[in-house]
Amino acid sequence: MRKNIFRKIGILAISATLAFGCTDKFEDFNIDKSKVTDEQLKADYYFLGGYFPQMQQMIYCNFNWGWGINWPFQIMQNLSADIFSGYMMTPTPFASNVNNTNYALVDGWNGSNWDYTYGYFMTASGEVERLAAEEYPQINAASKILRVTAMHRISDMYGPIIYTGYGDSQTGGDFDSQEEAYYAFFEDLDYAVEELDKYITENPGVMPLERYDLMFGGDFTQWIKFANSLRLRLAIRISNIDPNKAKLEGEKALQNPYGVLEAMDATVSGKGYNHPLFALSVQWGDIKMGGAIESIMTGYEDPRLEKYFLPVTDAELQEQNIKYKGIRQGIDLVDKAVYVDHSSLNFTSGTPAQLMTAAEVYFLRAEGALRSWANMGGTAADLYQKGVEASFTQYGLGVGDYLMSDNKAAAFTDIKNTTGVNNIAADAPELNNVSPKWEDAADFEIKLQKIITQKYIAMFPEGMEAWAEYRRTGYPILMPVVINNSQGKIDTDKQVRRLNFSVTEKSINPDGYAEAVQLLGGEDTGGTPLWWDVRP
Repeated sequence: MRKNIFRKIGILAISATLAFGCTDKFEDFNIDKSKVTDEQLKADYYFLGGYFPQMQQMIYCNFNWGWGINWPFQIMQNLSADIFSGYMMTPTPFASNVNNTNYALVDGWNGSNWDYTYGYFMTASGEVERLAAEEYPQINAASKILRVTAMHRISDMYGPIIYTGYGDSQTGGDFDSQEEAYYAFFEDLDYAVEELDKYITENPGVMPLERYDLMFGGDFTQWIKFANSLRLRLAIRISNIDPNKAKLEGEKALQNPYGVLEAMDATVSGKGYNHPLFALSVQWGDIKMGGAIESIMTGYEDPRLEKYFLPVTDAELQEQNIKYKGIRQGIDLVDKAVYVDHSSLNFTSGTPAQLMTAAEVYFLRAEGALRSWANMGGTAADLYQKGVEASFTQYGLGVGDYLMSDNKAAAFTDIKNTTGVNNIAADAPELNNVSPKWEDAADFEIKLQKIITQKYIAMFPEGMEAWAEYRRTGYPILMPVVINNSQGKIDTDKQVRRLNFSVTEKSINPDGYAEAVQLLGGEDTGGTPLWWDVRP
């Protein structure tokens, strides 16, 4: 049965984390349990803390607990959300170039985020809840924040999920609609903030997760800031479909005395974590700069460009004085060698995995202020400026006169593909007509487009969030695919709206799958919009 299968998978992963770790990275956790009493294990929270590296590394997935495997991330996120967002594109014609990049959605790729997250993340999270809920609520609180972080991503990729009823049955529990899941996310954040605040008050300076926490070093104050920031993200996400609930939760996020992330980003690093994009892009050459982000950042003459990407190594491009070059999604790929020397991502193995930045939070607040929400801490213009400044600061740059620029996005040209399939060129005109400069006299839509475009740049490389925000707002305007192999299931102009459910779920849990499709409210295809995706 589904729960038992995933439990076995998860326990194997947990055992690797707790008992073996990487050969030279998880030595802190390599404890011989036969020589340690249960009381000693509880004293330093080892029996709970040991689950946190696995959970944190699984959100932006890299299997570092003993194997250092990068390919799961490739099929979990990189060959879907990272490409659909316009951030990246592969030069490799996988499956004879009939694949996700041109909307022939590949079941073997697209169910992986579902299967791995339930099999590894939710198994570990469930164990923490089982062991900690009564005696160690502060540990359970941190785990719940991670659960919301991981599972809103799954919901934003597929729609209905197993969340409130996870583990209640042999098949993993009943499905929640996306609306029900989001309301549960808010409730879990309520619990987490309340318990962590209580613990901080009663135990000042005590950090039980200090040895295990790869995000904030065990600092529960930062965990609360992250929880509040996450609440704001989710509130903004549902602002078009459920504006009253969105306003309530968005204002609550800023009412909390701990505040939101302003000077620290939520990233995962250390204890052997290797950023998967280093292998995928720099070592393997399987992922390159996307055409959409090239168009925007080169047009803006954005100084962050060299922080995100490496210069081309293609001689033909160099001869034309082209320093950075991306690939448009959905083009006629024949051979990897054609585009493999385009711009790779500027990553090292030690680059932290970025889950949320202070810059993103400022842009969330800017949109909240634009929507006339209270407590945002400034006007939309002020918070927009702070968001841009925070992003530049993150990369050690000064903002200079960037915010006074009237530059617009550039047209996209592909000198490698002048005719393409059916003589359709891969070139695209300038699509985004807003500049970085704020305009007080502009209407709501122009201001929103400016906020989302700058947030899009600042959130790189987190394609999951960028794709979700594109679907929610329509910004930035992305190039449609040149080739659409969806057999009519995905509209070229509307672009892909979700991924189909895991075939594992469909085969092992057929009744639950049928329930999920009913809750989705449409066919289980990439063309069916999610609950919060209501923009025309």
